[in-house]
Amino acid sequence: MVILFNKPYGVLSQFTPEAGHRALDEFGFPAGVYAAGRLDHDSEGALLLTDDGRLIKRLLDPKFEHPRTYLAQVDGQITAEAVRQLERGVVIKGYHTKPCKAEIVTPPENLWERVPPIRYRAAIPTSWVKLTLIEGKNRQVRHMTAAVGFPTLRLIRTQIGNVALSDLQPGEWRYVTGKVI
Repeated sequence: MVILFNKPYGVLSQFTPEAGHRALDEFGFPAGVYAAGRLDHDSEGALLLTDDGRLIKRLLDPKFEHPRTYLAQVDGQITAEAVRQLERGVVIKGYHTKPCKAEIVTPPENLWERVPPIRYRAAIPTSWVKLTLIEGKNRQVRHMTAAVGFPTLRLIRTQIGNVALSDLQPGEWRYVTGKVI
């Protein structure tokens, strides 16, 4: 069994609440499923849950390089040069990230409001970048955008492997049919 969950902002990728944060235990998942990976409490979007230990191992093992796609709202108007740097990989904490796909995108249509909203500064615009990575270091997208001068304000994972959020709203989940990766 594989489940796609649209993890809301502020929810941990675990079943036990901790440090005042909500957890997966409140969303009515079937017994025996576990998160197949992590998404930080301050990030939103696609999280897979499954009762298939082999699938979890495959999703977590870096040698399989399964793609993960993110939308990042960044501080400032991101430049084409910054996107090229992201595509080539950047150095974060002494590690050179693998090349990725990156592109400047328009603000997503029909995007849910985040609670609480991101910080707003009248003098500094925000922009959006779409990134597809084949690795998943801790807080990697946030570190990458900051390394090229555009800190992430909001981060939404929109797809894992072949499984996309589509119209799934925060806190909603559905069973996945078909191939995940």
